[in-house]
Amino acid sequence: MRVVSGMRPTGKLHLGHYFGVIRNWVELQNKHECFFFIADWHALTTAYKNTKELRKNVRELMIDWLALGLDPEKSTLFIQSKVPEHAELFLLLGMLTPKSWLELNPTYKDLKYNLLRLTELQRELRKRVEDRVSDIVSLLPVEIKDKERFREHILESLTETLIEAVFEGEIEPQLLKKLNVSKRDYYETDTFGFLGYPVLQSADILIYKGEAVPVGEDQLPHIELSREIARRFNRLYREIFPEPKALLTETPKIPGTDGRKMSKSYNNAVYFSDTPEEVRNKVMKMFTDPQKIRKNDPGHPERCPVFAWHKLFTKEGLEEIKSACKTGKLGCVECKRLLLENLERFLSPIREKRRELKEREKEIEELFYESSKKARAIAKETMEQVREAMNLP
Repeated sequence: MRVVSGMRPTGKLHLGHYFGVIRNWVELQNKHECFFFIADWHALTTAYKNTKELRKNVRELMIDWLALGLDPEKSTLFIQSKVPEHAELFLLLGMLTPKSWLELNPTYKDLKYNLLRLTELQRELRKRVEDRVSDIVSLLPVEIKDKERFREHILESLTETLIEAVFEGEIEPQLLKKLNVSKRDYYETDTFGFLGYPVLQSADILIYKGEAVPVGEDQLPHIELSREIARRFNRLYREIFPEPKALLTETPKIPGTDGRKMSKSYNNAVYFSDTPEEVRNKVMKMFTDPQKIRKNDPGHPERCPVFAWHKLFTKEGLEEIKSACKTGKLGCVECKRLLLENLERFLSPIREKRRELKEREKEIEELFYESSKKARAIAKETMEQVREAMNLP
């Protein structure tokens, strides 16, 4: 079975990436024909304004992938933008994909709804200050060539300042939570690229005639859209693409050091590039059961991020730790020390492998470039079939 999947280069990988994605990929490469790509074009859907770290992030991802067990002898590991045929197929599939399919995509629909609510807030803020701005313009002790244009300029600037204040929590701190929209969503994602990225995602899969895509449940609508696009192409022209199926896998949830989802933006992640000292500092500052204030207080391991990590990294004595916590025989500090010992046992060989790979960075880049040529050869064959089916010259 041919498996296709990708990952955006947004920085160094952390424990959440490994247990959520990479560990599963490592297992799949031992059983199937796998194509794993660094999705640098997809990174532009939300980070198109800031690309200065993009090349560095691509290199970091290469090193992390190899350090965590992805094997170029078993999988085709490549860079999306090194295979321009992805973009060509994206263009052609975009011609036949109804706009309504993209607007019904749950990710886009939710974001659009929240952005509309924010737009309503903008209108309300503008309405409330319009008269005051007109008064200010009329009272200015200078000659203004075009008062209406000047007034409009002030209104736009003031409204943007007020929205910025909402995002910074300076105006009704709870308002942003009610709106359920982030600063990034507002400023960076209302673009054609964000609307159309599911079509590019489909092209990524279909160009290799992918049969399966490893995903979590939240990604199922994207795979279904890829199936719809494949069916529509096959019906309009001729049958070229298999309908990819979702390869659902159970992935353990690993919380961040503060109990929330592990994320770079929350500053609560342990990275594979972290030094032992950095890891120790993060672990010893981890949130624990809020009801276990003193060492002898009975704990609730099922609510504690530290115990959630123990379940992943502690191979022996897990039940003893759980029991000792519940009965108040094990304090949080000692529990963290036990975790740290087991976590370092897991991280140490990966860190060492990563250090060795870092010294061979140019060689690793060449490896991915060569593998991209292999991927491109397959993509070219598919595109020849697509052009012929669509009667393109």
